[in-house]
Amino acid sequence: MIGHRYFACEPWTLREIELELEVLAQSESLFALSNGHIGLRGNLDEGEPAALPGTYLNAFYEVRPLPYAEVAYGQPEDGQAIVNVTNGKVMRLLVDDEPFDIRYGKLRRHERVLDFRSGLLTRTVDWVSPAGQAIALRSTRLVSFTQRSVAALLYEVEPVEAPARLVVQSELLANEPLPEVERDPRVPAAVRRPLESEFAHRHDTRIVLVHRTRQSGLRMAAAIDHVIEGPENTAFQSEAEGEMGRLTVAADVGAGERLRIAKFLAYGWSSQRTMASLRDQVVGALAQAKHTGWEALVAEQREYLDRFWASADVELEGDAELQQAVRFGLFHTLQAGARAEQRAIGAKGLTGSGYDGHTFWDTEGFVLIPLTATAPHAAADALRWRHATLDLARDRARQLGLRGAAFPWRTIRGQECSGYWPAGTAAYHVSGDIALAVIRYRDASGDEAFMREVGLELLVETARLWRSLGHHDPQGRFRIDGVTGPDEYSAIADNNIYTNLVAQRNMRAAADEAERHPKVAAELGVDPEETAAWRDAAAAIAFPFDEALGVHQQSEGFTQHERWDFGSYGPERYPLMLHAHYFDLYRKQVVKQADLVLALYAFGDAFTAEEKARDFDYYEELTVRDSSLSACTQAVIAAEVGHLELAYDYFAEAALMDLEDRQHNTRNGLHIASLAGAWLAAVAGFGGMRDHAGELSFAPRLPGALPRLAFRLIYRGRCLAVEVVRDAARYRLLRGEPLEIAHHGESITVTTGSATSRPIPPAPRRSPPSQPPGRAPARRVTEAPAAGDT
Repeated sequence: MIGHRYFACEPWTLREIELELEVLAQSESLFALSNGHIGLRGNLDEGEPAALPGTYLNAFYEVRPLPYAEVAYGQPEDGQAIVNVTNGKVMRLLVDDEPFDIRYGKLRRHERVLDFRSGLLTRTVDWVSPAGQAIALRSTRLVSFTQRSVAALLYEVEPVEAPARLVVQSELLANEPLPEVERDPRVPAAVRRPLESEFAHRHDTRIVLVHRTRQSGLRMAAAIDHVIEGPENTAFQSEAEGEMGRLTVAADVGAGERLRIAKFLAYGWSSQRTMASLRDQVVGALAQAKHTGWEALVAEQREYLDRFWASADVELEGDAELQQAVRFGLFHTLQAGARAEQRAIGAKGLTGSGYDGHTFWDTEGFVLIPLTATAPHAAADALRWRHATLDLARDRARQLGLRGAAFPWRTIRGQECSGYWPAGTAAYHVSGDIALAVIRYRDASGDEAFMREVGLELLVETARLWRSLGHHDPQGRFRIDGVTGPDEYSAIADNNIYTNLVAQRNMRAAADEAERHPKVAAELGVDPEETAAWRDAAAAIAFPFDEALGVHQQSEGFTQHERWDFGSYGPERYPLMLHAHYFDLYRKQVVKQADLVLALYAFGDAFTAEEKARDFDYYEELTVRDSSLSACTQAVIAAEVGHLELAYDYFAEAALMDLEDRQHNTRNGLHIASLAGAWLAAVAGFGGMRDHAGELSFAPRLPGALPRLAFRLIYRGRCLAVEVVRDAARYRLLRGEPLEIAHHGESITVTTGSATSRPIPPAPRRSPPSQPPGRAPARRVTEAPAAGDT
C-alpha cells in the first residue's frame, strides 16, 4: 500500500512529500491529468525513470487478434487496446553537461502537488548534480478543460549558488518502450510500436508529427510550440523525424536568474480525416493555446473548476483523510468524462492502460451516477456515445440470434472485445445498465430533446433485447436464463435478480417513453402490440426467493449451492480468480462483488426494509470483494439498513482504493468506478439519496466518526445543498425554482429563500453481520474530529 507515508493529508490537494521509486508506478496514476479527451500519466518531466509511460487519446486504439484454443461461433475475432500515443510531456535538462536524473546527485527536495481546485500538477525540485551544481526546478502541468485539444506545461530552472550552463530538450516521442506484460487478466496487453510515421515538420519553436496505427488505421497528430524566456544569450534549435521531434534550448544562466519555457501541446485524431486535415487541426489548436497564453490557460482552468465545485462539492467533518479522498475521487471522475464528448469513459479513464483501456458497465453502473448529479453534460455525452454504437450492438444481437441491441461487455470502439463469453457475452445486464442510466439522466435533467434524439431509441432497442432473450414459462413467469449478473463468480445463471430487475425497469420505461413520444416511436417501428408485450413481460418477471431462509436468491437456486470453503483460503490467495478455477467458483456460494446487494440499491423500491436487512446480512457472509466495484455498494446498503459503522469502513475502502492501492494494481491506472463510488457512499449512503420513479428523496444518517456531511448536486436545473449533522438535516436551493423532495418519507418543498430543517430518526438496532474469514473491511480508526476546512 502507498499510504500517508508519502502523501500529506490536505483537503484540496494531493501532496507527495517524499519521492520513492518503489511506488513510482502508482504515483504516475494518482497524478494523471485528463479532460476526457487527452490523458497524461503523472510521469516525471525528464521521462526517466518511468514505470509506465502514458499519453492517451480517448478511443484511439490498435487492433490485436484474440487467440482461442478452439474456434467457436460468435467469438470476437479481434481485441482493441489503447495506444500510448506521441508523448509531449518530456523536458530533459542538462546542467553543465550533467543530465538531471533524480537517481544521481543529491535530491534535497522533491514535491509534487495535484490541486483539485486549480486542476494543476506542480513539481518543485531542489537538486545538486554529481559535480556539485545546485539548481531549483519548478514545473507546472495542465490538461485544459476549456480547450479540449490542448495541454500545457511551464518549466522553470534556476541555478541556486553559481552560474550554470543549462540545456533543456523539449521533445515529442512516439513508440516509447513499454514494460513487460504480467500474467494478470487486469493488466494490459502491450502493443509494441503501433505507430507509423506519416509526417514530421519543424518551424521555429513549433514541431508537428503525424502517425497512423498499423492495424486499426487510425490517424493522430501531435504538435508542440513554446514561449522561451531567458538571458540574452539564450538560443534554440529544432529537429523532427519519424518518431521524434525536439526543441533544444541552451542558455548561460546566472545564480538567481531563471530559464522559463512555456510548452503548449495539441492533439487530434480521426479514423477518416486526411493527414493534412489533422495536421492543420493541431496547428490551429496550438495557435489558439499560444495566443491565449500560459497565465490565461491557468485562469480558465480555475474558473471551470470553480463552477464545478460550486455545485458538486462534498464536505466531511471528522475524517480529514476521507475528505481528501472523496474530493480526489470526484476530481478524477470529472477528468474522465468532462470533455469526452461522445466517446467512451474507460474503467481507468485516461490514467493508465489497465484492462487495455476498455469501457465496461462501470461507466453506466457507477461513473454516470455522480456525473449526472454534478456534470450532467458529461453524462449525456457518454450516453450519446453508446447511441453512436447502436448499429454495432444491433449487429451483435443478430449474430446471437436476438432482437434489439446487445451492447459489448468490454470495448473501446463499440465492438465486443471479450474473448471469455461466460463473463462477457452472457453479461447482458450491461445493456440494461445503459437503459437505467438513460432513465436516471431523464429524471434528473428533464432533457426532452435528449430523449427524442437518443434516449428513446436506446430504451427501445434494449427492451427488444430483453423481450427476445427471455420467455414466459408454463407458470406465466417471464424468465431470463443462462446469463451472468454483476457477480462474475456466478456465471451462466437463471433469473439473476439484478438482471431481471434491470430488464423490468428497461421494458417499462421503453413503453412509457414510446407513449410519450409517439411520432419518434413510430419511426422506430414501435407499435401498441410491442409495448404491450414489454409491459406483460415486465409484470411477470421472475423474482427468486428462498422461503426457508427468508432471503432473495441472487439467481435461481443460488442459495442451494454448496458454500465456498473460505477457511482453505488465506489472505495470500485473493483474488480468488487468480487461485481457483472458474468451474469451482461458478457452482459455489461465493460472491466476487455486490450483485443482489447492488439490486437493493438500484431498485430499492422493489424490496421492503426488512427484506433489505435480511438480504444484506446473508450476502455479506459470502462477498469477498475481489472487485473494486463492491465496497461502495456495500457502504450504501449497510448505511440504509442501519450498519453505519460498517458503512463507514466500506466508504473508506472505496475512497482509498487507489490512494492506498487496495487492489495492488493502481500502477496500471485508477479505478474510476470506485472513485465515483466514494461519492455514492457519501451521498447515497450517509446522505441517503435515492431517485426511484423520478422522485428525489433523502434518508440521511451519520456514523459516529462524522459529525457533519454536506454536499451539493444538480437536479432538474436546480442546485440543491444538503447538510447533515447528528440529529438533523437541512435542505436549501442555491438556485432554481422550488423543488419537492422527501426526507425519511416526508414530502417537503425547498426554496432559495431559507433552509428547511428536519430531524433525523434513529437508525434501527441490528446485530452486525459477518464477512468471510479475513475479508472484513479494515476498521476505520480516526483522530478526534477536525474543524471543517474552508
